[in-house]
Formats: sequence, structure tokens, C-alpha cells
Amino acid sequence: MDQIIRIGMDTSKNVFQLHGVNAGEQPVLRRKYSRREMLKFFEKAPPTTIALEACGGSHHWARLLSSFGHEVKLIAPQLAKPYVKRGKNDAADAEALCEAMSRPTMRFVPVKTADQQAALMLVGVRERLIRNRTQLANAIRGFAMEFGIVAAKGMCQIEALLERIAADQSLPELARELFAMHRQEYRDLLAETKIIDEKLMALHRSDECSKRLAEIPGVGPVGASLLMMKTPDPRMFKSGRDFAAWIGLTPKDHSTAGKARLGVITRAGDEMLRSILVVGATALLQHVRAGRSRHASRWLIELLQRKKPKLVAVALANKIARIAWKLMMSGETYRPAEGQTQSV
Repeated sequence: MDQIIRIGMDTSKNVFQLHGVNAGEQPVLRRKYSRREMLKFFEKAPPTTIALEACGGSHHWARLLSSFGHEVKLIAPQLAKPYVKRGKNDAADAEALCEAMSRPTMRFVPVKTADQQAALMLVGVRERLIRNRTQLANAIRGFAMEFGIVAAKGMCQIEALLERIAADQSLPELARELFAMHRQEYRDLLAETKIIDEKLMALHRSDECSKRLAEIPGVGPVGASLLMMKTPDPRMFKSGRDFAAWIGLTPKDHSTAGKARLGVITRAGDEMLRSILVVGATALLQHVRAGRSRHASRWLIELLQRKKPKLVAVALANKIARIAWKLMMSGETYRPAEGQTQSV
């Protein structure tokens, strides 16, 4: 009865708290280890099932412990939290993970490979560069306005604005030097972003499913790459609605006593993936509202007449997510409705 069947492990940088139970669900292991001690323990321990919280470094530990012969399961923090009995400490967290893992309806996070994490790192670097570029562009516009120099909206106007500033001899010498520094920094960001985009496009072109997803209106290569990188096995979801709910594009449910009360979207799941789908849907709606797209579906036209554009964009992103799930599951290519070259 002292054979450990499950271990919950709370991780940190240097301290690892373990909680193990036997076949009778009795605690037989409550120990705190250093990083080196923890590795030695699992190297010698017989194969067992280990639960970790899906957080920073968890995929690395999952791969390493799996190489020792153990089965590792990652649990999202919000799913493990209800099993914390009282208080907040490492021992309570480890016990909660051990308990949560035993539930038959518990959902687990798939362990990512090192290559998958490298691809996600590429997306993270791209997001950071774009954020820095936007911040720098806003700073340049603000400083230029202080000297009475303005430019039209759009990132494409920044280079022209910097050229006008460089040619303006009436500016103080110090301001000209600082604007020159901003100009060089902006160009460096553009060059780095171009390199990252080329790497991302190479990954997109090498994946057959990603190329099929990019054919969906409002998705594009970046959205398709994110869908492939961040989506676990699509067979984990029973339907396209479950997939959209996993992303956080379905309304919150506050129903009771037979009365259906739906609120705003849950915003669950991955923020970057949800954002890129909503942005793609918004861009598609701009073409529809401006009359530049004659192939929008009747559903979309009628929805625009009844709802605000932002609500329609979220609804369209929900539909795009469902279509993407269907294509990932079936291996089919996107087919517009009959008689239309583009339909969502």
C-alpha cells in the first residue's frame, strides 16, 4: 500500500514540493526538494504519474521527467485552484495538483516539444517587435507635434514624417539629433520584424494544414500559423463550438431557473490567438462595410444591420474559429458558398 501511484509537484525556480498518494489514496510522500534532489528522486523512483501546473518551465520539466519513464500531466492553474483546501502554500498547491489529476473529467494541457516552443518563441518575438514599433511611432508623432509637424494616420506615414523632420533646418540641433536616433531605431525595428516575418512565412509554407487555413477569409498566413502552433490536437474538441469556447469567443453563461442569460465573451484561452482572429474579422468587415467586398454571406450582411460592428467582428471571429476547426479535423480545403468566390 506504500507504492506511490500519483505525485503532485509544485514547481518554482529552486524549490520543488511533492505530494504523493498510494493506491488507498493515503498520503505517503510530503517532501520539499531542491532542484538537484528532485532530479535524483525521480531518476531512482519507479514509473508513476506526475501532475504539474502548466506554467513557465512546465513543458521542460514534463519532457525531462518523461525521459525518466514517468507519465506527466499538465493542469491549467484555474482548474487546479478549486482543489486547494485552505490557505496558499507550496504543500497545499502540490496536494491540490495530486487531487485534481485524479478527477475523471479533468482536462490536461498537451506537452509541447522543444521545436513547438521555439516556433511559439518566434511568434512572441514578433509580437514584441510590433509592440515596440507602435510605441516608437507614437513617440515620434508626439515629439514632432511639439514642433508643429504632423502626419496622416498609419504606420506607412512614419518614414515620410522622419524625412520631413530631417529636412527641416528650423529645428534645434539637439532635436534633430534625437529624431535621427529615433529614425535609426525605427529602421532597425523594421529590419528585425522583416527577418522574423520571413521565418514565420517559411514555417507557414512548410505546413500543409497552415496553407489550407490561410485560405479562410480573415485568417491569413499569420493567423493560420498561430492556429497551428497554439491549437492542441483538434480531436480533443467535440465540436467547433467547443473549440471557439476554448479560445474564449463564446458568451459567458449566467443561466438559472430555466432562464438563459448570456453575457460578454469569456476571454478564456490564449489571448494572442483570440486577438488575431478578431483583428482578421475586423479587417474583413471593413471591406464589407465599405462595399469593397461583394461576396459576404447573407448572415453577415443581416448581422451588420442589427448589431454593432464590434459585436459582429467577435461573432465573425467565432465562425472563423469553427471553420478552422472543421478544416483541421477533416483535412479539407476551404470552399466558399455556391456562386460566391468568398463567403464567411
